[in-house]
Amino acid sequence: MATELEELLDFLSSPSPPIKKAAVTIVRDYTGSEDGLRSLGKYSVVAFPALARLLAEKKEVSEPAAEALVNLSQNTELAGKMVEMNMINIVMDNLYKKNCDITHLLVMLLVNLTQLDAGIESLLQQGDEKMHGLYIMRLVRSFCASSSEKKGDPFEHVASILVNISQKEAGRKLLLDPKRGLLKQIIRQFDSPSPLRKKGVSGTIRNCCFEADDQMQNLLLISEFLWPALLLPVAGNKIYSEQDTSKMPPELGSALSIERETVTDPEVRAQVLDAIYLLVLQEAGRRAFWSVNGPRILQLGYENEENPKVMEAYERVGSLLIEESGTLESSTDVVS
Repeated sequence: MATELEELLDFLSSPSPPIKKAAVTIVRDYTGSEDGLRSLGKYSVVAFPALARLLAEKKEVSEPAAEALVNLSQNTELAGKMVEMNMINIVMDNLYKKNCDITHLLVMLLVNLTQLDAGIESLLQQGDEKMHGLYIMRLVRSFCASSSEKKGDPFEHVASILVNISQKEAGRKLLLDPKRGLLKQIIRQFDSPSPLRKKGVSGTIRNCCFEADDQMQNLLLISEFLWPALLLPVAGNKIYSEQDTSKMPPELGSALSIERETVTDPEVRAQVLDAIYLLVLQEAGRRAFWSVNGPRILQLGYENEENPKVMEAYERVGSLLIEESGTLESSTDVVS
């Protein structure tokens, strides 16, 4: 005999719109508690496909279905089952359907699913040579095009997806592929007023810099965008002298010669300093860093820094530069 929950899940496939709406709303409410999540998890083979089918319905049904899946996907075990049933493919198909009303929720579902290695592999489409990277390219395009929309920022949380996928070598190599130009597009979003976008971009850059030993040439190909994204957040709030800015490329010098808003999030400042450290570990990265007067920027930025963890990150870069320079004379402008 069917249990009460099994009967409820059957109603998700009801031909009656009012019954279907009522059922999915109750299921969504179930996912608001730990007991409800555990109960639904036992019926994942039935519940997940039924909820996934409702993502293509009108908003009154698709929204609670998506909310239920987002809640369920916060459980690692249940998220793994969703990945196994190709939930990422289903989400991407619905995300780009005309007049999708639940974009924000679908992106949040992808954020949760890409916390898993299997989810990252699925989103990267690693098993399909012809399709490999297509999903990421579409998400990056949407991420970069949606920030100016008046109706909120539905693709804002793509920032977190990019951080997730860039934690894996395959994801980093995809983002660094110069033919695709994805990292270049992503870096431009660092100017966004959205704290989430800014943190996502800095975290993605940092992760990509773990490939600096093999991908330095590709990183330096976008140095026009990379150095401002890495150095402006840690440059402090002082207006730099003409003597200092004359030794910098125009995109850095012009920004530092005027008043500007500082990056208040210490995590962002720490992330870009980590990225700089990874770059200057390589000889080509050190040369490029000196060529933009990077040590002077870090020196002045360090003078204004108050966060202990960020100060440690400054000092780590400074110590490396002093050690590698080999002479006191060449390290006088480095953080000490």
